[in-house]
Amino acid sequence: MANVLVVAKDELFKNDLISQIRYHVPEFAICGKDDKPDVVVVDDDMAKAEEWADKKIPLIFLTEKENGAILQDAQIISKPLGLGMFLDALRAATMLFGKTQSGCLDFGNYILYPGQKEIVDIVTEEVCKLTEKEVDIIKYLYKNSGKYVSKQDLLKDVWGYADDATTHTVETHIYRLRQKVENGKEQLIETSEGGYKLKV
Repeated sequence: MANVLVVAKDELFKNDLISQIRYHVPEFAICGKDDKPDVVVVDDDMAKAEEWADKKIPLIFLTEKENGAILQDAQIISKPLGLGMFLDALRAATMLFGKTQSGCLDFGNYILYPGQKEIVDIVTEEVCKLTEKEVDIIKYLYKNSGKYVSKQDLLKDVWGYADDATTHTVETHIYRLRQKVENGKEQLIETSEGGYKLKV
Protein backbone atom coordinates (compact mmCIF):
# COMPACT_ATOMS: atom_id res chain seq x y z
CA MET A 1 0.00 0.00 0.00
CA ALA A 2 1.37 3.41 -0.99
CA ASN A 3 1.16 6.42 1.33
CA VAL A 4 -0.15 9.63 -0.27
CA LEU A 5 0.22 13.08 1.30
CA VAL A 6 -2.03 15.88 0.03
CA VAL A 7 -0.82 19.43 0.71
CA ALA A 8 -3.35 22.21 0.03
CA LYS A 9 -4.35 25.54 1.55
CA ASP A 10 -7.97 25.11 0.43
CA GLU A 11 -9.41 22.62 2.93
CA LEU A 12 -12.56 21.97 0.86
CA PHE A 13 -10.51 21.11 -2.22
CA LYS A 14 -8.12 19.01 -0.13
CA ASN A 15 -10.92 17.02 1.49
CA ASP A 16 -12.65 16.48 -1.85
CA LEU A 17 -9.42 15.26 -3.44
CA ILE A 18 -8.77 12.89 -0.54
CA SER A 19 -12.32 11.53 -0.88
CA GLN A 20 -11.76 10.90 -4.60
CA ILE A 21 -8.49 9.10 -3.91
CA ARG A 22 -10.08 6.91 -1.23
CA TYR A 23 -13.01 6.07 -3.48
CA HIS A 24 -11.20 5.41 -6.76
CA VAL A 25 -7.88 4.01 -5.48
CA PRO A 26 -8.60 2.48 -2.05
CA GLU A 27 -5.31 0.61 -2.19
CA PHE A 28 -3.60 3.95 -1.43
CA ALA A 29 -3.44 5.27 2.15
CA ILE A 30 -3.77 8.97 2.99
CA CYS A 31 -1.03 9.94 5.41
CA GLY A 32 -0.22 12.95 7.58
CA LYS A 33 2.69 15.38 7.28
CA ASP A 34 4.62 13.56 10.01
CA ASP A 35 4.40 10.20 8.21
CA LYS A 36 6.64 9.02 5.40
CA PRO A 37 4.77 9.47 2.09
CA ASP A 38 5.51 7.54 -1.10
CA VAL A 39 4.08 10.36 -3.22
CA VAL A 40 3.13 13.97 -2.43
CA VAL A 41 0.36 15.98 -4.08
CA VAL A 42 0.77 19.77 -3.74
CA ASP A 43 -1.99 22.17 -4.78
CA ASP A 44 -0.72 25.44 -6.28
CA ASP A 45 1.91 26.23 -3.65
CA MET A 46 5.32 26.53 -5.31
CA ALA A 47 7.21 26.95 -2.02
CA LYS A 48 5.74 23.71 -0.64
CA ALA A 49 6.31 21.95 -3.96
CA GLU A 50 9.98 22.94 -4.02
CA GLU A 51 10.34 21.85 -0.39
CA TRP A 52 9.04 18.36 -1.17
CA ALA A 53 10.91 18.15 -4.48
CA ASP A 54 14.17 18.56 -2.56
CA LYS A 55 13.33 15.41 -0.58
CA LYS A 56 13.44 13.26 -3.73
CA ILE A 57 9.90 11.97 -3.22
CA PRO A 58 7.63 11.61 -6.29
CA LEU A 59 5.66 14.84 -6.59
CA ILE A 60 2.43 15.81 -8.34
CA PHE A 61 1.96 19.57 -8.62
CA LEU A 62 -1.49 20.96 -9.38
CA THR A 63 -1.51 24.48 -10.82
CA GLU A 64 -3.86 26.97 -12.45
CA LYS A 65 -1.01 28.78 -14.20
CA GLU A 66 -1.36 28.45 -17.95
CA ASN A 67 2.28 27.64 -18.56
CA GLY A 68 2.55 25.34 -15.60
CA ALA A 69 5.65 25.37 -13.43
CA ILE A 70 9.24 24.20 -13.60
CA LEU A 71 9.94 21.49 -11.06
CA GLN A 72 12.53 18.85 -11.80
CA ASP A 73 11.08 15.31 -11.94
CA ALA A 74 7.63 16.53 -10.84
CA GLN A 75 4.38 15.66 -12.62
CA ILE A 76 2.61 18.94 -13.46
CA ILE A 77 -1.18 18.83 -13.86
CA SER A 78 -3.14 21.90 -14.93
CA LYS A 79 -6.35 22.93 -13.20
CA PRO A 80 -9.28 22.61 -13.49
CA LEU A 81 -8.38 19.07 -12.56
CA GLY A 82 -9.28 16.14 -14.78
CA LEU A 83 -9.88 13.28 -12.37
CA GLY A 84 -8.85 10.54 -14.78
CA MET A 85 -5.55 12.26 -15.60
CA PHE A 86 -4.86 12.88 -11.93
CA LEU A 87 -5.49 9.26 -10.93
CA ASP A 88 -3.25 8.03 -13.76
CA ALA A 89 -0.50 10.39 -12.58
CA LEU A 90 -0.94 9.20 -9.01
CA ARG A 91 -0.60 5.55 -9.99
CA ALA A 92 2.46 6.33 -12.10
CA ALA A 93 4.09 8.39 -9.34
CA THR A 94 3.81 5.61 -6.77
CA MET A 95 5.73 3.36 -9.16
CA LEU A 96 8.36 6.03 -9.88
CA PHE A 97 10.23 5.99 -6.60
CA GLY A 98 11.40 2.41 -6.87
CA LYS A 99 12.75 3.04 -10.38
CA THR A 100 14.38 6.44 -10.03
CA GLN A 101 18.16 6.60 -10.02
CA SER A 102 18.26 9.74 -7.89
CA GLY A 103 15.77 8.74 -5.19
CA CYS A 104 17.18 7.40 -1.96
CA LEU A 105 16.19 6.47 1.57
CA ASP A 106 18.40 7.71 4.40
CA PHE A 107 18.19 5.88 7.76
CA GLY A 108 20.57 4.98 10.55
CA ASN A 109 24.04 4.51 9.12
CA TYR A 110 22.72 3.54 5.72
CA ILE A 111 21.48 5.04 2.45
CA LEU A 112 19.40 2.89 0.11
CA TYR A 113 19.31 3.58 -3.63
CA PRO A 114 16.31 1.55 -4.86
CA GLY A 115 16.85 2.20 -8.57
CA GLN A 116 20.44 0.96 -8.41
CA LYS A 117 19.63 -1.83 -5.92
CA GLU A 118 22.46 -0.64 -3.68
CA ILE A 119 22.81 0.19 0.00
CA VAL A 120 25.70 2.27 1.29
CA ASP A 121 27.21 2.28 4.76
CA ILE A 122 27.83 6.00 5.29
CA VAL A 123 30.54 5.32 7.90
CA THR A 124 32.70 2.90 5.93
CA GLU A 125 31.38 3.99 2.49
CA GLU A 126 31.02 0.33 1.57
CA VAL A 127 28.46 -0.43 -1.15
CA CYS A 128 26.40 -3.61 -1.08
CA LYS A 129 24.36 -4.87 -4.03
CA LEU A 130 20.84 -6.08 -3.22
CA THR A 131 18.22 -8.18 -4.93
CA GLU A 132 14.92 -6.59 -5.93
CA LYS A 133 13.13 -8.41 -3.11
CA GLU A 134 15.67 -7.18 -0.55
CA VAL A 135 15.05 -3.62 -1.75
CA ASP A 136 11.31 -4.16 -1.42
CA ILE A 137 11.73 -5.41 2.16
CA ILE A 138 13.75 -2.34 3.20
CA LYS A 139 11.32 0.04 1.49
CA TYR A 140 8.39 -1.57 3.26
CA LEU A 141 10.10 -1.44 6.66
CA TYR A 142 11.08 2.19 6.01
CA LYS A 143 7.48 3.10 5.20
CA ASN A 144 6.50 1.57 8.55
CA SER A 145 9.36 3.11 10.52
CA GLY A 146 8.91 3.24 14.26
CA LYS A 147 6.91 0.05 14.61
CA TYR A 148 7.49 -3.68 14.23
CA VAL A 149 6.06 -5.25 11.08
CA SER A 150 4.77 -8.79 11.40
CA LYS A 151 5.95 -11.63 9.19
CA GLN A 152 2.37 -12.00 7.96
CA ASP A 153 2.26 -8.35 6.87
CA LEU A 154 5.51 -8.77 4.96
CA LEU A 155 4.22 -11.90 3.26
CA LYS A 156 0.99 -10.15 2.32
CA ASP A 157 2.31 -6.75 1.20
CA VAL A 158 5.78 -7.58 -0.15
CA TRP A 159 5.24 -11.09 -1.52
CA GLY A 160 1.50 -10.92 -2.11
CA TYR A 161 0.95 -14.22 -0.28
CA ALA A 162 -2.15 -15.26 1.62
CA ASP A 163 -2.27 -14.78 5.39
CA ASP A 164 -1.91 -18.49 6.03
CA ALA A 165 1.28 -18.89 4.00
CA THR A 166 4.47 -20.01 5.74
CA THR A 167 6.68 -17.32 7.25
CA HIS A 168 9.87 -19.27 6.49
CA THR A 169 10.33 -17.24 3.29
CA VAL A 170 10.39 -13.99 5.25
CA GLU A 171 12.76 -15.32 7.90
CA THR A 172 15.19 -16.60 5.25
CA HIS A 173 15.23 -13.32 3.31
CA ILE A 174 15.66 -11.19 6.43
CA TYR A 175 18.51 -13.42 7.66
CA ARG A 176 20.34 -13.24 4.31
CA LEU A 177 19.77 -9.47 4.08
CA ARG A 178 21.21 -8.88 7.54
CA GLN A 179 24.18 -11.14 6.86
CA LYS A 180 24.90 -9.37 3.59
CA VAL A 181 24.54 -5.77 4.78
CA GLU A 182 25.47 -5.78 8.46
CA ASN A 183 28.43 -8.17 8.28
CA GLY A 184 29.64 -7.12 11.72
CA LYS A 185 28.76 -3.44 11.15
CA GLU A 186 25.84 -1.27 12.28
CA GLN A 187 22.56 -3.12 12.79
CA LEU A 188 20.11 -2.74 9.89
CA ILE A 189 16.99 -4.60 11.05
CA GLU A 190 15.79 -5.14 14.61
CA THR A 191 13.96 -8.39 15.35
CA SER A 192 11.35 -9.18 17.97
CA GLU A 193 8.75 -11.88 18.45
CA GLY A 194 6.26 -9.53 16.80
CA GLY A 195 8.27 -9.09 13.63
CA TYR A 196 10.87 -6.73 12.18
CA LYS A 197 11.71 -3.04 12.35
CA LEU A 198 14.23 -0.94 10.45
CA LYS A 199 16.78 0.68 12.76
CA VAL A 200 16.58 4.42 12.11
